[in-house]
Amino acid sequence: MSDKTGSATITDEVLRSFEGHRRELCAYAYRMLGSSFEAEDAVQETFTRAWKSYDSFEGRSSIRSWLYKIATNVCLDMLDGPQRRARPMDLNGPSTPDSQLPAPEPDYVWVEPIPNALAYGADPADAASAKDTLRLAFVAAVQHLPASQRAILIMREVLRFSASETAEMLSVSPASVNSALQRARATMSKVQEVSTVSDTYDETNAEQRKLVDGFVKAFEAYDMGTLTELLKADVALSMPPFALWISGPENVAAFMLGTGSACRDSRMVPVGANGMAAFAHYKPSADEPGVYIPWSITVLELDGDRISGLNFFLDTEKLFPLFGLAPELRD
Repeated sequence: MSDKTGSATITDEVLRSFEGHRRELCAYAYRMLGSSFEAEDAVQETFTRAWKSYDSFEGRSSIRSWLYKIATNVCLDMLDGPQRRARPMDLNGPSTPDSQLPAPEPDYVWVEPIPNALAYGADPADAASAKDTLRLAFVAAVQHLPASQRAILIMREVLRFSASETAEMLSVSPASVNSALQRARATMSKVQEVSTVSDTYDETNAEQRKLVDGFVKAFEAYDMGTLTELLKADVALSMPPFALWISGPENVAAFMLGTGSACRDSRMVPVGANGMAAFAHYKPSADEPGVYIPWSITVLELDGDRISGLNFFLDTEKLFPLFGLAPELRD
């Protein structure tokens, strides 16, 4: 009886030690995979593999490093193929405001948003360090790297593991790590030159708060004149799973008044996503007056005193439960 109790205690302690790293591992897997759902699956598989092999863990590294080594192998297994996740802006040029919506693409094509609650904890220091590399633009840029370079860049420049620690986790030499990191940096510098500029979002920043509040007020009032004044000249509007995207304030307004006009009289509920200003977007039900139904998780990209990106993620069947959101709103 005492043996069983002792074994149960050890089991509980091991599981608690794993759980303490869940959020940072989920953030790591998200950067690697570009999908919040795949990231959760990767962490669960990491814990399963770690549990099965725990008896062989000899303590030559920390539990954290050991879990990252397993998580990296899981992610590399999941990335065993040519497909990389992208944003609409990565796939083609902008469309005109009167363009017809194309057929939706499969969900594995797109970089998805991730709830802040999955990716980092309540510690402000942890949140600040995580936000910048959870931005949609960063995650999309990382997808351009081969899988091993992706892992090395994130380990070295995001997680701040040393070259020797990274080499140990990937079973390569430190020289190979340093060489791969140089190649990854070169690719990232080219990709990020053409990617959407965006700042992380700080709710205590009065100017950012004013900009975001202004957007919500203008959007809910469907005041396109005021809304366009808040947008950068090269603002990009995208709507995964559609490959179509729109560039420029006037074109955004024309699109919203045309193809996007079903969004009139919408409601926006604040959520946390990718360390950025984000909202659960509910639009009026066509069948029930006073009822609002899920339309998108809307993530704003900010650049100084203007909005540089409007990202409407329309897969509400998966995303709203992930964010813990109500299936409808009522007046």
